[in-house]
Amino acid sequence: MWPSWDHERLRISDALRRHAAGARALPGIADARALEALSLQFVASLRRESYYNAVQRRPVAAFRADPNSPGFDPERAVAFHAQTGNVDEAAWLIFLMTHFARPADSGWKRLADVYGRLGHGTWDWASVSGSPAAFSAWLATNWEAVGGKFGNHRKYESLRPTANRNMARVVADYVGWIGQNGHGRFFADLVRRAGNDPRVIFDVLYREMPVISFGRLARFDYLMLLGRYGLVPIIPGSAYLDGATGPRSGVSLLFTGQHRSGVSIAALQAMLDELDKDLQVGMEVMEDALCNWQKSPLRFVHFKG
Repeated sequence: MWPSWDHERLRISDALRRHAAGARALPGIADARALEALSLQFVASLRRESYYNAVQRRPVAAFRADPNSPGFDPERAVAFHAQTGNVDEAAWLIFLMTHFARPADSGWKRLADVYGRLGHGTWDWASVSGSPAAFSAWLATNWEAVGGKFGNHRKYESLRPTANRNMARVVADYVGWIGQNGHGRFFADLVRRAGNDPRVIFDVLYREMPVISFGRLARFDYLMLLGRYGLVPIIPGSAYLDGATGPRSGVSLLFTGQHRSGVSIAALQAMLDELDKDLQVGMEVMEDALCNWQKSPLRFVHFKG
């Protein structure tokens, strides 16, 4: 699988073996099948990271950013807005991508329907931030006509106006957090307040994000996308295992051989930090790969969602 990445798979596999032999035992990959599956999950995560870099290296056509165009692609739309200096629209789309997520069957249909006002304009950042009440009223009138669905990690979200986690409330929280001066000023002010360390800036954003229903996973994903597209100089300094399910299960399985263990979050993170000195993949890849690996530890499954 992925012949051009085979050298990286071998590098990671060798690094895992060396770590297990010389630094700390890794009972989760004592079985050769588990070692192979985990190595491939690391490669899959690295490939996802490289995809975002590839998208940004090429000029993006304007139609990719039009939600009412058949060629609309939110991932390329973010790159388009970043390339044209529209930080507000790029960050707003990242927020929408995180909120809806992307189910395998309906793709970005739900995002496109809402963002594109069901074919009658665009709920861009200027429109929504200028009048969250207008967006809420539109959604209350049209929510049943919106197609698609939420992604698997966002399956408890709702467009229904009476739901506790309804989208209008989520958007109002987000607009209130960013403020009327927009994303550029918000991010610039935060960098001045937090300092120049990308890990510290990431952590401040992660801790302070007040949006309802944006728990550990949504916050992590939203911030990772901001960093991938270069909108904010941030990288995660940890895997943020507190409140995590899949990632914590994967870390525990790797270091103890069990999905659940009594090892503290702090100790698990310290083990991850030590391991990454050998792997050199970063916490974003570590978190993603271990989360996916623990779902199928002995056989590689390519999770695309």
